[in-house]
Amino acid sequence: MASCNKRPKKAAISKGVSELLALSREQTLTDLHYELSFDIPGRPAAAITLKEELSFHYTAATGAPLLLDFKEDPKKLKKITVNGKETPVRCDNEHIIIDARLLKKGANRIHLDLIAGDGALNRREEFLYTLFVPDRARTVFPCFDQPDLKATFTLSLAIPPDWVAIANGRLRDSAIRNGQKFLRFAPSDKISTYLFSFAAGKFRIARERWRDDEIEFLYRETDPEKINSSLHAIFEQYKKMVEFNEQWTGIAYPFQKHGMVAIPDFQFGGMEHPGAILLQASTLFLTGDATEGQLNSRSHLLAHEIAHMWFGDLVTMNWFSDVWMKEVFANFMADKATATPHHEQGFSLKFLTDHLPPAYAIDRTAGANPIRQPLDNLEKAGTLYGGIIYHKSPVMMRQLEELMGAAAFQKGVQTYLKTYAFKNASWPDLISILDELAPADLHAWNAVWVNEPGRPVFDYKAEYAPAGGPVTGFTVFQKAESGSNRVWPQRFDISFYYKGLVRTVTVSDSLSAQEVPRALDRKQPLFIQFNASGMGYGVWPIDTAMLPHLFSIDNYVSRASAYISLYENMLNGRYTTPLQLLRLFESGLARETVELNMRLLTGYISTIYWNFIAPQQRSRWTGQLENSIWKALLQQKSSNNKKILFGCYQSVFGTEPATARLYSIWYSQEPPANVVLKEEDYTNLAFALALRSKTSDKLLQQQLLRIKDPDRAKRFRIIMPALSVDPVVRDRFFAGLQQRENRSNESAVSAALSYLHHPLRQPSAEKYLQQTLRLLPEIQSTGDIFFPGNWLQSSFGSYQSASADHIVTSFLQNDRTLNSSLKAKVLQGTDNLKRAQVIIR
Repeated sequence: MASCNKRPKKAAISKGVSELLALSREQTLTDLHYELSFDIPGRPAAAITLKEELSFHYTAATGAPLLLDFKEDPKKLKKITVNGKETPVRCDNEHIIIDARLLKKGANRIHLDLIAGDGALNRREEFLYTLFVPDRARTVFPCFDQPDLKATFTLSLAIPPDWVAIANGRLRDSAIRNGQKFLRFAPSDKISTYLFSFAAGKFRIARERWRDDEIEFLYRETDPEKINSSLHAIFEQYKKMVEFNEQWTGIAYPFQKHGMVAIPDFQFGGMEHPGAILLQASTLFLTGDATEGQLNSRSHLLAHEIAHMWFGDLVTMNWFSDVWMKEVFANFMADKATATPHHEQGFSLKFLTDHLPPAYAIDRTAGANPIRQPLDNLEKAGTLYGGIIYHKSPVMMRQLEELMGAAAFQKGVQTYLKTYAFKNASWPDLISILDELAPADLHAWNAVWVNEPGRPVFDYKAEYAPAGGPVTGFTVFQKAESGSNRVWPQRFDISFYYKGLVRTVTVSDSLSAQEVPRALDRKQPLFIQFNASGMGYGVWPIDTAMLPHLFSIDNYVSRASAYISLYENMLNGRYTTPLQLLRLFESGLARETVELNMRLLTGYISTIYWNFIAPQQRSRWTGQLENSIWKALLQQKSSNNKKILFGCYQSVFGTEPATARLYSIWYSQEPPANVVLKEEDYTNLAFALALRSKTSDKLLQQQLLRIKDPDRAKRFRIIMPALSVDPVVRDRFFAGLQQRENRSNESAVSAALSYLHHPLRQPSAEKYLQQTLRLLPEIQSTGDIFFPGNWLQSSFGSYQSASADHIVTSFLQNDRTLNSSLKAKVLQGTDNLKRAQVIIR
């Protein structure tokens, strides 16, 4: 057996993939090809063996060794052969060291026999799927795990005979021998290691012919209603999104095959592996009475992942500091692709509600990060992901398109894609192309929007002639929320409301203080609204004269923008208190008719109620709030709005009559008239009741028996202990999370943590918070990209106590080992807790 010897400390090699290592390899390695043969047993605990051949062209002239990345126990490496010569295994700090004397200029081959690592194989009882973004291919097989070393991958799988599989390349042949199924796939297109993928297991397969080819779709859903109402829609949306991106980019679909996999309890929304796109099953499979929000989520998810075929897969960033580039274009193009023709207002509302609240949720915090962040080692790349790259960057890109003009912007992006097809590029590469077509200096514009965190805060001064006369002076002021004088060049609007009339002024440039001449000589309005169109980005001033007219504003985008501005200003202690805003939003529940606005309003009500109202004050208002929500539910005509209000009622209920009402609905499975509840809805209702019940364990056991789908039942079993009425069971559940294998289903664990730390279980749950923070580096090291943020948000997201804030403050002051990226995640995830100390006195 090969042995693994540590190199002397004087020649120490750093863990991960450093920027320096990546640069040196990019300059010396070309023509990479991986041949990978996995032997996969059906039992998740059984080892997976792997035979690998790595071929490449090498141009290094120095005597330095070549480093292969492998973040696993070196004992799993059984044999290495370099250009036909077997060599001892030499490892150091997550790298296999290949002696330079074994290599030659030109073509080289490395053969490896090993036990595959399974850190990113996501093994479940009946299936597995790979998820290698951003640098986790190296946790499974030795590779050059950096995005600018694109390669082709030839995959072979040996799997149980009743399993099926999908990969980046087309299936070449399949045979059953000795009780195993052997599959061989064609070489993939040229892709980065993080995009190589396969899924295998007990899946159903749906296929649809298209363009003399077929779209292949693997899924595990068992509900006939969901299958029958969803499959056709999924295929149609897929085709629509491919055609849209082809038309907009001027480039035909760039990969050899079309394939998708619906993953139960997927830890992401989706992942853009070409030919094998992974998608969250619960977002795809909907019942026939799905809400507008659910339908939007499905179409946007498919649009986002398919846009990645061009943005991220065809052209890939050089380094993960530009990971936001693929995400901004995926969201930006998804917004375009899902817009309804001749329905600009609907597009604007969806863009506004999708992007501004989650962008603000990060950008307002002390841990806010810029869109483009530095990165010295790929092992930290997962910390770059979050609300800024997914939600602030589309706002930025929309502003850039406005600045350049849609035609010039599209032309520049098309040039970029054609120039770097199947290659790598950086944000400066794109900016250089766009700058040739832009009317302004994009490098200066970029410095504010892309390279710095935060958002502007606006104010204004209006002067009027006496006795309600015309506007004689109107000045807009802007400064950074951090207090600096930095300004954001952007386009926004100011609306002047009169009886039966709205006059709007568009401001196309921003200075720290700016006169608005077009506002002059207008008659004094009933009220003024900033950013009524939702186009701008920042904290906008509120004309309090608007409040009595709020729910009478005809334009539903303007109402949504007002809701967002009111909430953001409340967090900053301007214009309104949490209770005042809660009562204002509550008063509009029966009057708001637009579903996305209703979802926005009820989300704010729930957040204000639990996060920014003191417990003793909350208890005094619970009954009134319950009654208002239920009354609005009865008055609303839309069944979707009724269901949203039912969810809000379920979130905040606390009185005995409300508890009895919801228990009766859960027990009898007879919802209110025109409110459609399905299995997942009754499951969530059971969780809400369990939080408030002294017999929660019995109630949850009853609900478990109702769940027919085996994957949903497994998820339920993971969450159940966090809701137990027995504190010993809850303690055991949290203690178990310190073991990596108990965190493998990250989606279910995040949900469980939100119940473990629900306000109704505080302060008894505070004892878990210290260890939650201490585990954060391990969560980041072993989990997928969104898990550190979800881990923190699920744990700290609903706390408001001074004692919880003290735990966070002490940890940040005393822990000297936490890296800056994780510290930023802590500050982001505990921002509401920090604000509650000021807001609740």
